Amino acid sequence: MERQGLFTTEKHGGRALYRLHAVTVFLGICLLLCYRATHVPAAGTGRAAWLGMLAAELWFAFYWVITQSVRWCPIRRRTFVDRLAARFGERLPCVDIFVCTADPQSEPPSLVVATVLSLMAYNYPPEKLSVYLSDDGGSILTFYAMWEISAFAKHWLPFCRRYNIEPRSPAAYFAASDKPHDPHALEEWSSVKDLYEEMTERIDSAARSGKVPEEIKVKHKGFSEWNAGLTSKDHHPIVQILIDAKDKNAVDNEGNVLPTLVYMAREKRPQYHHNFKAGAMNALIRVSSVISNSPIIMNVDCDMYSNNRDSIRDAMCFFLDEEMGHKIAFVQYPQNYNNMTKNNIYGNSLNVINEVELSGLDTWGGPLYIGTGCFHRRETLCGRRFTKDYKEDWDRGIKTEHCIDKTEEKAKSLATCTYEHNTQWGDEMGLKYGCPVEDVITGLAIHCRGWKSVYSNPPRAGFIGVGPTTLAQTILQHKRWSEGNFTIFVSKYCPFLFGRGITKLPHQMGYSIYGLWAPNSLPTLYYAVIPSLCLLKGTPLFPEIMSPWITPFIYVSVVKNIYSVYEALLCRETLRGWWNAQRMWMVKRITSYLYGVIDTIRKVLGLSQMGFVVSPKVSDEDELKRYEQEIMEFGTSSSEYVIIATIALLNLVCLVGGLYQIILASGENKMALNVFFLQVILCGVLVIINIPIYEAMFLRKDRGRIPFSVTLASIGFVMLALFVPFF
Repeated sequence: MERQGLFTTEKHGGRALYRLHAVTVFLGICLLLCYRATHVPAAGTGRAAWLGMLAAELWFAFYWVITQSVRWCPIRRRTFVDRLAARFGERLPCVDIFVCTADPQSEPPSLVVATVLSLMAYNYPPEKLSVYLSDDGGSILTFYAMWEISAFAKHWLPFCRRYNIEPRSPAAYFAASDKPHDPHALEEWSSVKDLYEEMTERIDSAARSGKVPEEIKVKHKGFSEWNAGLTSKDHHPIVQILIDAKDKNAVDNEGNVLPTLVYMAREKRPQYHHNFKAGAMNALIRVSSVISNSPIIMNVDCDMYSNNRDSIRDAMCFFLDEEMGHKIAFVQYPQNYNNMTKNNIYGNSLNVINEVELSGLDTWGGPLYIGTGCFHRRETLCGRRFTKDYKEDWDRGIKTEHCIDKTEEKAKSLATCTYEHNTQWGDEMGLKYGCPVEDVITGLAIHCRGWKSVYSNPPRAGFIGVGPTTLAQTILQHKRWSEGNFTIFVSKYCPFLFGRGITKLPHQMGYSIYGLWAPNSLPTLYYAVIPSLCLLKGTPLFPEIMSPWITPFIYVSVVKNIYSVYEALLCRETLRGWWNAQRMWMVKRITSYLYGVIDTIRKVLGLSQMGFVVSPKVSDEDELKRYEQEIMEFGTSSSEYVIIATIALLNLVCLVGGLYQIILASGENKMALNVFFLQVILCGVLVIINIPIYEAMFLRKDRGRIPFSVTLASIGFVMLALFVPFF
């Protein structure tokens, strides 16, 4: 009898209808481009603007075709944890869990605590779990938080097992759960909650004061690693094993083994480039190899807590599947946030990417590695190529007790600044260096070595984190993402070149969706400016309303947007949330993506070097209040806000001026509305979508409004655009 698989693959429904829709849109795009190419006006009557529109529409058409790769045949995976349990019992592979943090100010230690505790509490044999924290800030405050975790875990893990609770982040659990009715359970619930709150208060108090109490420092030898001359950018390597699962005394309050818990701060010296998160991950790979050396490595960001106690078992269903498991390099979970507003004011929910695009990539070879919520084979991260006869040793790992002091010293030698010199680390081994999105380029390299990946999106989210809560945070995050992905696209790692003959063409196209985010800024900026200016100056750029050529323009615009609304609603967005996403789609393209293009070109020309800015995970109370009320946050002067305000104001002026001229000229038929119908509609939509921008410029009085200096600058740029001849 054939053994049943540990997971199954199902196709999304409604694909025939979608393909019919896509074919009709494609035909409409072809007709639209045909009109542009065959109706070029004479010189001196707007030819340059017309040709610019043709170029922009050619780009939009090309990008639309690219996006079809992930919508043509998306799939979903379903695991069978019961079959895994029946087949393997507790004889499961060991897992090393990596958590990365970089700055105790942007990523408070109490936030890290909740994440680490959730990862220690998986429904998985604790002796087979090892949790590692990389602290790139080298902060004694973060180490102190880890020391507190090692004590509180003795209470938290038994509590999680006894009541089978979800989620297993104490911060999320106590914030969401009601008090139990059973008197005994209530007593224990209150006791554990009090212990957690007392611990977080001690950690927060230390963070506020910037130092750890002296009476605490004497309780663990690790505190002695911090001396007076140590800074976040200049310190020796620190490795401390706070809990060793091989130690018979490392047990919780019920006598059960605790997972291994390790703190690492790799060496930092000003004269050595540390390669940001990729360097931290590679140091963790090496350090863990002498402590636990598990065959599976899982990594999460410090703000992404485990929301599903069975996520590891779900991942194992893929790796241990007899038919497909040997081909799978990594299992990627989606990036979900728990702090999104109802109508997704900044378009940060990633629901369409999670529900549609990553599922579509899974059809052709697997999703990208997105840097968090991912389970890897250790061998693939270390550069191993796929071969059909490869067999994984699932029993590998260091299982014998060792001298902690000697192990720590050995691990420190692997976390020095100079260890990687003249080695393949950062190139053929570990995560790749030289790119702001080290995760994506590493995943692409793994796929190009012949491996597959799978996308796991169970009904209960595997991981939940904190998304940006201000416009500035959103712009910063998307600038890094777009710049990093565009850097890959214009390098030797371009998916169409690097993956040629190895990965499927639709897979290459799927990667390029994100690689081409940044250059989308240029045609979007053109479309947001030139048609409006031409409306004001009386230069038509679209067919007249009575012309049959107007049909493909209207059809493509209407049908694409109707499907976009349907897709958003299907992914649990609201209608207003979709509208907000359209606004943010434009805002990100004219700011984040534009700067991504500029910075990438500067790097290619050798005019700048790669940088990495940690996205802050905290906002002040006023900002949070406005965020919860879904009021856009500006507050400070920045070049990005000047661009946003200028585009919004320019379209308002052009709409009012254009309509005024149409009304005045209607009697003489010089500027009939039918000639400029589509330009009026386009400009009008841009004005409506920018209403929150006008409010922030002229009506709001709160601290989050657009500063007067930004408004003044935008008025100056609008006047320049209006009075300087351009075509």
